[in-house]
Amino acid sequence: MYVCGNCEDIIFGHDEVLCLTEGKRPLGRPRHRWEDDIKTDLQEVGCVGMDWIELAQDRDRWRALVTAVLNLWVP
Repeated sequence: MYVCGNCEDIIFGHDEVLCLTEGKRPLGRPRHRWEDDIKTDLQEVGCVGMDWIELAQDRDRWRALVTAVLNLWVP
């Protein structure tokens, strides 16, 4: 029988072993956030280290960035 190392309590059921740990984490791979896409787009355009939240406050600069990123996608 294999028991994970971070178990606090082990409960033996009929055909299974339940391992109770502190807290929870979601199953599967980490979620992809839209903020990650924005940061990736900023790197592709060459605006590394720029605060995108402040950039989004200025509509003209934000529109220019969005246009530049969309032009990268067009062949």
